[in-house]
Amino acid sequence: MKIKTNNQKNNIDLPLIYSGKIRDVYDLGQNYLIVASDRISVFDHVIPTIIPNKGKILHKLSMFWFDFVQNIMPNHIITGDFNTFPTMLKKYEYLRDRSMIVKKANRINIECIVRGYLTGSGWQEYKKFQTVCGVKLPVGLKESSKLSKAIFTPSIKKNKKHDENISFQKMLKKVEQTTAENLRKYSITLYEKVKEYSASRKIILADTKLEFGFYDDQLILIDEIFTPDSSRFWEIDKYEEGKFQDGLDKQYVRDYLEYIKWNKLLPIPYLPKDVVEKTIKKYISVYEKLTGKIF
Repeated sequence: MKIKTNNQKNNIDLPLIYSGKIRDVYDLGQNYLIVASDRISVFDHVIPTIIPNKGKILHKLSMFWFDFVQNIMPNHIITGDFNTFPTMLKKYEYLRDRSMIVKKANRINIECIVRGYLTGSGWQEYKKFQTVCGVKLPVGLKESSKLSKAIFTPSIKKNKKHDENISFQKMLKKVEQTTAENLRKYSITLYEKVKEYSASRKIILADTKLEFGFYDDQLILIDEIFTPDSSRFWEIDKYEEGKFQDGLDKQYVRDYLEYIKWNKLLPIPYLPKDVVEKTIKKYISVYEKLTGKIF
């Protein structure tokens, strides 16, 4: 199965103001239209094979979470229900269940990462320095160890493609102190609430990435939240400290690319059919486990 992302063009006749790794953003005048594609990005590259219906899962799960955490802070959602879209958009059936109309927030150029478990790049850093993004951690932790307290580890775009982890102190050079402290506070509060709920559904939320912006001088939650693209989800029944976890997220694609020893440079390899099928099954599984709904 070789499905190029370039083939997923849907001729939406609106001003395209931004095309990211996964999402396309269109200008609706007073608002934005954000569309979740079926593209998948790992190691800061967009893979030239789509994961069918992935964008719909990201959208539906994000809408579920935006509703779930709305009592903590406001967000950018106006509507994610295609049936309530303006008539001018109804001709684009592709938008159904994968797009949202949102407020035009001023995005803060900080990716707010919260880690509750020691895994991924955090584990690699810890093995060398006993730190994660400069945060000192106790001696004796293992791979996938649960941290005694979730830590906030922001990152920025080093360039158009690559992210760079930064310390909280370096973050203070990017945004004012009150904003930085609020980003840390809300990120951890949101993570803890969703982690607790996820545990009730037999799912561990190991870590997550959140984004924020300002709208009418108010800090709000934007982008997607708590999806398999932006978070690591593990099944509680399969969790075992001291080893790598088989997650319900895009880690499976990372693992495949590591297995074939891709050097993370061009050309970007295609994904075989079995990897695509296994990945979408993982996305559907975590959606259904968390929401209790059938996809």
